Amino acid sequence: MQWAQLFSRKRDGVIQPEQHEVGRSHFQKDIDRIIFSSAFRRLNHKTQVHPLPENDNIHTRLSHSLEVSSVGRSLGTKVGQRLAPELRSIGIEPSDVGDIVQAACLAHDIGNPPFGHSGEEAIRNWFRANTQREILQDLTAAELHEFQYFEGNAQGLRVITKLEYYLFEGGMRLTYATLGTFLKYPWTSDFIYKSGKKKYGCNLTERESLTEIASELGLIQRSTTAWCRHPLAYLMEAADDICYALIDLEDGIEMGYITYDEAIDILEIIFDFKTIPPLHASCTGTELLRRTIAIARGKAMNILIEGVVDTFMQQQDNLLTGNFEYDDLIGACGGRIKECIYTAKNMAKSQIFDRPRKLEIEVGSHATIDILLDAFITATYDLYSTQDGDMVSKKSRQILNLMGSHQPKQEWSLHHAYMHAIDFISGMTDNYAVSITKQLAAMNGAER
Repeated sequence: MQWAQLFSRKRDGVIQPEQHEVGRSHFQKDIDRIIFSSAFRRLNHKTQVHPLPENDNIHTRLSHSLEVSSVGRSLGTKVGQRLAPELRSIGIEPSDVGDIVQAACLAHDIGNPPFGHSGEEAIRNWFRANTQREILQDLTAAELHEFQYFEGNAQGLRVITKLEYYLFEGGMRLTYATLGTFLKYPWTSDFIYKSGKKKYGCNLTERESLTEIASELGLIQRSTTAWCRHPLAYLMEAADDICYALIDLEDGIEMGYITYDEAIDILEIIFDFKTIPPLHASCTGTELLRRTIAIARGKAMNILIEGVVDTFMQQQDNLLTGNFEYDDLIGACGGRIKECIYTAKNMAKSQIFDRPRKLEIEVGSHATIDILLDAFITATYDLYSTQDGDMVSKKSRQILNLMGSHQPKQEWSLHHAYMHAIDFISGMTDNYAVSITKQLAAMNGAER
């Protein structure tokens, strides 16, 4: 792959090249379009790890995405500085690389449904549990498989290329460089049938978009529906890994799931706490510990960033030729960096993710998603299976009207119609999902 092509400024959905705007680059416009979108704004009320937290210090998807974008910008800019002689010859500045990675990081969770990964799993489980119902019988095996392995990553691509701003005409109309960097899994849902991969980054409905992105960027093709990652996608992933691992520690402390000493033990893998200067005398007890952890976390992030940048440069040729042998850049770093991130992730799995309160709320979130899917998929099937649109039941019509612009049309294929129902449900915030569920319960009560 060639850097000149990988940094394409062309925009998805735009035929004529966009004119350069003084003081605002093409990639800075990508950042602005993502930040000002309603899909990004709704991340403020979507679960990161802890559903419906009572503690305001706990991260949401929005605060997490902003922090990942900050780390991503640093990673991209530092890589850009290392590549400066080569990139300046093609009109790319180090800050451009930082802007591209930052934009991709801002959007990396934009397709996640309410209740975080629990919401993803709830959607998958509903389609697996209802396989024998009439409402799913007209789907092809590949279409049903896609829903049964629902991916927030693939939904994210749909959001930014179709649903926001220019509906089904390029969506946000981002540059291809940003779209390529965003694509953590540049293959379609049907590819995981054959490859054994667990995740995918593109729904069947966006296959053409993926092909165009890959073609424009010159991504190396692995099969008819799978390509190698854009090299900068590894920086986006590393930024997410760094934040996800270290911020889980702080959230875990706030929730009382892990101790300060346990967090310190992990951070000391790469950072010496003795180098932190004494804090103000008014900081004592828990407040002193909280501030010390925050300072140490920031310094640890600097070390991790430098290590990832070094590894990226060492692996540059392998990344460009599609011969990168590791799962991610953190794994390729090895040593203390890998140990720190992996230890933090393992602690989160063992001491945070399975806490009773978290699991109780997740059980409730599964019930909420089940009710939403039962209602909206059934109403969509009612429309699809009725020859005369006027014959759709009153209840189904009321439910469909809740969908607004996502409301399906009778002439659409069932898969296409169900995708619109998923668009509506996955776009909900946690609170709105609960609210709509209550409305549906009221409808059912009135009907009885």
